[in-house]
Amino acid sequence: MEKILVTTSSFCKYDNSPQEILSRNGFEVIKNPFKRKLTEDETVNLLKRHDPVGMIAGTEKLNENVLPHAKKLKSIARAGAGIDSVDLAIIEKLDISLSNTPNAPTLSVAELTVSLILNSLRGINLSDQSIRKGAWVRPMGNLLHDKKVGIIGCGKIGSKVADLLLGFKCKLIGFDPYITKHKNIHLTNLNQVLESSDIVSLHLPYSNESKYILDKEKLSLLKKNVIIINASRGGLINEEDLANFLVKNQSSYAAIDCFEQEPYNGPLKSLPNVLLTAHIGSYTKEGRIQMEYTAAENLIKQLKDAKVIV
Repeated sequence: MEKILVTTSSFCKYDNSPQEILSRNGFEVIKNPFKRKLTEDETVNLLKRHDPVGMIAGTEKLNENVLPHAKKLKSIARAGAGIDSVDLAIIEKLDISLSNTPNAPTLSVAELTVSLILNSLRGINLSDQSIRKGAWVRPMGNLLHDKKVGIIGCGKIGSKVADLLLGFKCKLIGFDPYITKHKNIHLTNLNQVLESSDIVSLHLPYSNESKYILDKEKLSLLKKNVIIINASRGGLINEEDLANFLVKNQSSYAAIDCFEQEPYNGPLKSLPNVLLTAHIGSYTKEGRIQMEYTAAENLIKQLKDAKVIV
């Protein structure tokens, strides 16, 4: 029986139908035994041990150090939107097909983004922490209503964030290198978005072009009481530069869900004007089920195209 390796951390925890799709098509499903993001060595060892023909992948690195060890691998289905963890040159060289699930995480990430904005404005976590310590801190907050929100990256998730923010009557301004018109967002250049926004939210895929799109130079353009949100990808913000910016601008705030190295253990941990979450953007039960189901369907189609399934 041919095998499918699933490297996501919690496959079928809430709904077994994705695994049933694979089993009905005659595959043995091998799940991630560590139930967390895999290291390169762990991925290599699993590929060598099980020799799968297909893979439902998480965010682990699939590069020239890993994929050549997958001797029978024909298809990779990413359970998620981003494919920056996959070396596209290597999969082309090895003739491995690739798919992703760009629609499944959209609402989950958009809702988290809005919740991070609201917490940043109202200091909900700070008040909670104070009560647990026996204090009674009541931070003076601000309304989201009528704020100017800059959305960097106006694709599916950025657009859904815009839809949700319209209910708060926010003024929406945005930058996207690939589109020139948007029904809800006034598009302009990046510097204008940074200079004029009360809140800046990142929704770009990671690439060589988007790496450190917020660095020391760009951060210097921001208002001194800005809120910065990243529920997209680690590496879009230079974390050292962000920490320095927040030290100098105590009235600014950041809420960060994605980091260059995860788990995160950097300078932002020591700052009071930062909220940190553990890459939970797409991690809702409903979103996870849809993501895994779509990935399983994608993989079966890819394996049929590769004539692994007749």
